[in-house]
Amino acid sequence: MSRQNSGKKERKRKASSGTRISKPTIFLLGFLLILVGIFGVLYNPSNSTGAAAPWKVSEAGILSFPDREEPVSTAQEIEDVYAPENSDTLKLLSFESKGEKIQALLRIPANSSSSPGLVLLPGAGVSKEAEQGLAAELSKMGYATLTLDQRNLGSINVDKDLELFKAGLEPVEYDMVYDALKASDVLAAQPEINPKKLAILGESNGGRFAILACALNPSLKGVIGISTAGYGTEEIDSSLASDSEAYQFYRSIDPDTYLSILPPAKFVLIHSSNDPVISHDLALRTYSLAKEPKAMYNVTEATHGYTASMRPYLEKELAIILS
Repeated sequence: MSRQNSGKKERKRKASSGTRISKPTIFLLGFLLILVGIFGVLYNPSNSTGAAAPWKVSEAGILSFPDREEPVSTAQEIEDVYAPENSDTLKLLSFESKGEKIQALLRIPANSSSSPGLVLLPGAGVSKEAEQGLAAELSKMGYATLTLDQRNLGSINVDKDLELFKAGLEPVEYDMVYDALKASDVLAAQPEINPKKLAILGESNGGRFAILACALNPSLKGVIGISTAGYGTEEIDSSLASDSEAYQFYRSIDPDTYLSILPPAKFVLIHSSNDPVISHDLALRTYSLAKEPKAMYNVTEATHGYTASMRPYLEKELAIILS
C-alpha cells in the first residue's frame, strides 16, 4: 500500500472517530433521560397522580378530581356482633382507592330492598367497628350506612401534607377526600341501596371530610356534621400571606372553603355548646358562612361526638334530606 493511500485512510479514521459517541456517554445520556422521566412523574405541575385519578386545586383553593375510577368492590356478609339485637344485614366491604384497599362495613336495615344510604365517616382515631353504635341507630331510622376505616383512622399530618403539596405530590388528606367520594359511588352501586337517596355524615374530623366530599359530589343530597367545624382560613388576607402555596393548600383542606358550592345539598350541623374539643364558637362561625338550605342544632352535654340527645335532630333532618 502506498504512503499516500495509507495517510488518507488514517485521516478518514480520525475524522470518523471525532463524531462517534462512546458507549459510556450513551449509557450516561440514557440514565439522565430516565431521571428526567422519573422527575416528570414525581413532580407533575398539573397536580396529577396519574391518568386514573388526577387532582387539581384552583387558585381559590377548591380541590377537584376531574375523573373518578369505576366503583368496584367486594363484599362478604358477616355476623353482626356490634348490634346483635337488630336484624340488620352486615357486610364487610372493600374497594380500591388511589392504591389503597379501603375497608368498610355496610349495614342494611332488615326487610329493606331499596334503602336510602349514608356514607358514615368516624372521627379521628375511631374505627368502623367502633362507629357501629351510631350506624345501628341510623338503621333503626331506616337508613343503610357504609362506614369507612379512613386512612390513618382519620388522623392527619398537615405539615407533611403541605410538604407533599409543595413538591407537586398528592397530600394524604386529598386521598381521604377521594376515598369518601369513591365510597359514595360504591354505596350507590349496591343492589340494596336507592342510588337517588344518598347523603354523607361525619363526626369531628370525619365531618370535615364529609363536607368536602358532599361539595364535590352533586349526587349527594346533603351532609350532616356532628361536632365539627371549619378552620377559618377565610379570615386570612391572601394578599398578606407570605407563602402563597401554603395559603392555597390550607384553603383547600378547610371545609369553610366549600360551603358556597354545597347547595342545593343541605348543610346540617349538630354541636354541643360545651364541646371540649371543637369549640361551639367555631361551629357557629362555619354555620354563618354556609348558604341555604342549612340548619344547626345545639345540645348542652360536655361531650364531643354523637350523643343520644342529638337523635331527634338527626332523625328530623335525614327525613328532610332523604325524603
